[in-house]
Amino acid sequence: MSDIMEDINRQHWMHDLLGSLEVGIVVLDRNFNVEVWNQFMENHSNLRPSQIVGQSLFKHFPEIDADWLTLKSEPVFDLKTPVFLIWEQRPYLFKFDCNRPITSELDYMYQNVTLFPLSSLTGKVERLCMLVYDVTDQASSRLNIEGLNDQLTQMSRVDGLTQLYNRRYWQERFENVFKLAKRRGSENTAIMLDIDHFKAVNDNYGHQCGDKVIQALAALIKNTVRETDLAGRYGGEEFAVILRDSNCDNAQIVAERIRKAAEEMEVTHEGQSLRFTVSLGLAAFSTQFENEMQWLERADQALYKAKENGRNQWVTS
Repeated sequence: MSDIMEDINRQHWMHDLLGSLEVGIVVLDRNFNVEVWNQFMENHSNLRPSQIVGQSLFKHFPEIDADWLTLKSEPVFDLKTPVFLIWEQRPYLFKFDCNRPITSELDYMYQNVTLFPLSSLTGKVERLCMLVYDVTDQASSRLNIEGLNDQLTQMSRVDGLTQLYNRRYWQERFENVFKLAKRRGSENTAIMLDIDHFKAVNDNYGHQCGDKVIQALAALIKNTVRETDLAGRYGGEEFAVILRDSNCDNAQIVAERIRKAAEEMEVTHEGQSLRFTVSLGLAAFSTQFENEMQWLERADQALYKAKENGRNQWVTS
């Protein structure tokens, strides 16, 4: 009788121990049938041990890829080696709801999972134990920091008014384009463009209206060039574009498209409408250029000629 009572007492404190841990504990046999399902797992799955013990894990959690988990578990059973599943590679194994909706923007509990072997008296591994750790807070903090870093990186690269690349970042990218073109001898064309008589726009309508005109031209440029091209606000009302893998003939088509669309565009500010035009200078890449600034200077000279010739036109250098 004393042995029976001792066994009951042991089961009782073991149950209390497993229930008090803030870690999921699951014991599976080689067929992935559940043998142990602790209080943590019950609380988050709404499955009592009586509902899942003796049954296949995959029956109750079809979102778990059976082939993937079987493959992951092979070293545990065959080599007696623990296996670690981290949230950075797979956010969760069990699709549990996040239990902190106020403090977290995450929909599900993020988990780290450890699989380790449980050997029998003969030394053979017939079972594995899963330890499921709730790392939602750590993941949320990490993701928030990464998201903030992405925003800061974006802010450091993008011009706030136009949402095109700012001059500093555009210059960095331009230098790389030049080096690549120098190595490959590829066809690329630089375009410098700005708004004609922009000072008069600011003087007559105000700087807020001038900003609207700049934004309208930036949107026009963005919608005209390809994603592979390099477009940026070079300063004030001046923009710079590198058309990748485009010879001067193709660039002239793009330049005319921008010029014509700008001429036909109407900007409204405080009930007043105004139109504007742009001038553009084009310069094809040449292996004779010693550096990227010589190339850009050639496009800038063409822009100056377009201004001299009466504006609202493009000129090729």
